[in-house]
Amino acid sequence: MTELISRTVAVVGSGLMGSGIAQVAATAGWQVILRDVTDDALQRGTAGIRRSLETFARKGRIPEDGVEAALERITTTTDLGAVAKAGIVVEAVFERLDVKREVFAELDRICPDGTVLATNTSAIPITRIAAATNRPESVVGTHFFSPVPMMGLCELVRGHRTSDATLERAREFAESVGKTCVVVNRDIAGFVTTRLISALVMEAVRLVEDGVATAEDIDTACKLGFGHTMGPLATTDLTGVDVLRHATQNIWDETADPKFFPPELLTRMVEAGELGRKSGRGFYDYDQP
Repeated sequence: MTELISRTVAVVGSGLMGSGIAQVAATAGWQVILRDVTDDALQRGTAGIRRSLETFARKGRIPEDGVEAALERITTTTDLGAVAKAGIVVEAVFERLDVKREVFAELDRICPDGTVLATNTSAIPITRIAAATNRPESVVGTHFFSPVPMMGLCELVRGHRTSDATLERAREFAESVGKTCVVVNRDIAGFVTTRLISALVMEAVRLVEDGVATAEDIDTACKLGFGHTMGPLATTDLTGVDVLRHATQNIWDETADPKFFPPELLTRMVEAGELGRKSGRGFYDYDQP
């Protein structure tokens, strides 16, 4: 049987979320196994990590030699079997239940007993993902926030059968990489944070769609009236219009609560490729994607 290495974390998925989790873990001294399905995806992920670390170094948030030190702690692979030696595995693949269940079924097969199997989902109930395994007590939600190196929160979510020991180990990992944790004790779709932001964003989009107010004025109202650092529509652009629409659709599919039904404007923006900062245009225009 594979021997677990306690200070090794595996991250499955090297996109924006996965690479962000890998970066903060490596910066905190963890050995990181970063896995994706293609070498090209891994190269993009590690290039993004390098750029982010170099920015942190320029701003004095990490020492100059911290860039290479962190990168040296990251090993990339296309072999999912390589993650089996990690004490904790964090899945950060596309936010679709069938995709996540396929990953977790394979993790269940290859990872030894004692491995914490964490999912970075922002809206899908943990219990539905854990059902793909024979060890639901070892599955936990670790909802990091984008961009991971900048955002201080990690939402820990119990599935129906998540054990106290699994939750505690997930907390220890998240806190070790500099995150403050909140715990969701009941496994509802969207948990706490995604339900709150989705309800606010959907109403904000409807106000724009109906011509009640501009995106700029809605965001200004939320910042100056409620003390928000960033308005809901600017937040949507930062997170990704497609990401937030998909998360909200997951909550709607689970609850049929009309406040979570994505407005037509949001759907059309996704179809038109207006995805926010990453595409150069969303509710606002940006110089670069």
